[in-house]
Amino acid sequence: MRFPTLGSAVLALLTTLRAVASAESEMAAAARNFLAALPDEQKATATFEFKSDERENWHFIPKERKGVTLGSLKPAQKHLAFALLQSGLSSRGFAKATTIMSLEQILQELEGPGRRFPRDPELYHVSIFGAPDPIGTWGWRFEGHHLSLNFTIVAGRFAGGTPSFLGTNPAEVRKGPRAGLRVLAAEEDIARELLLSLNPRQRIQTLIQTNAPDDILTVANRTADVGAARGLAFSDMTGAQKKLLNRLIDEYVGRLRGDLAVADTARIDAAGRGKIRFAWAGSAERGQRHYYRVHGPTFLLEYDNTQNDANHVHAVWRDFGNDFGRDLLKEHLEASHRRR
Repeated sequence: MRFPTLGSAVLALLTTLRAVASAESEMAAAARNFLAALPDEQKATATFEFKSDERENWHFIPKERKGVTLGSLKPAQKHLAFALLQSGLSSRGFAKATTIMSLEQILQELEGPGRRFPRDPELYHVSIFGAPDPIGTWGWRFEGHHLSLNFTIVAGRFAGGTPSFLGTNPAEVRKGPRAGLRVLAAEEDIARELLLSLNPRQRIQTLIQTNAPDDILTVANRTADVGAARGLAFSDMTGAQKKLLNRLIDEYVGRLRGDLAVADTARIDAAGRGKIRFAWAGSAERGQRHYYRVHGPTFLLEYDNTQNDANHVHAVWRDFGNDFGRDLLKEHLEASHRRR
């Protein structure tokens, strides 16, 4: 879906404050309902102080994590965990997240037993940071292999939905009853369509290296940094190319439910779309190792498909200043201090 441009986005943000507040209230209600269904022991596993270091201790590889696992939940509790996940995502984002989880069964069949961390569609963790109050400061995370979704609410206001990581292995299921499934097809196909639309001069500006890196450069760093923006500027693209780049950005931002995504889109627009750059590394051919990034003044999209013979995607959306709601949290703390 395509979100509004600068003027209309800001207007939409102002005129949909009730809708945004509703999103925040729904997330808080979903989190409270989930916690209320847990016995004390599970509730202690699922909850952390908002100021806990664990809130920014995110990752997307098979490793030990904190939080309560889906596999440890009873069916009713599990339904409530998914209701929390759905409260922050668009229908498209929710479908991607849950389908990514389902790929663990395929990986288990491909790799066989014996792994330290088994491939398990229920080895995903739910964590709540702080008290989920409609006007409070709190956050939540839904995380496991190839999935890390982080939400922060500050003083009852949506502060941010990043880092937002989705990955797929396999990127394309190539055999069995689900053959042809590509969960993150749009993230790849729109970017390649944009690349192939470039003229030779534009292609030279876009290609930052001939070999694609082995992974996204920001990995699971708490702060995203890839250095100075490189690649072809949005302002140097044709109208059709700008539409493709906007579609690509919307594919990432649109993981969030629409009334939350509009706030992030307004932030991107306010910083200036003309300053956004598109960079590519590796092959332009599907099935070959490739990487791209979209680097704006406030945000970064990174995509890498190099592992497992270029059939393993990592795709992340980062906000330079506002990952984990840092910008709004800083603003809130400074305002609180001034009032004293």
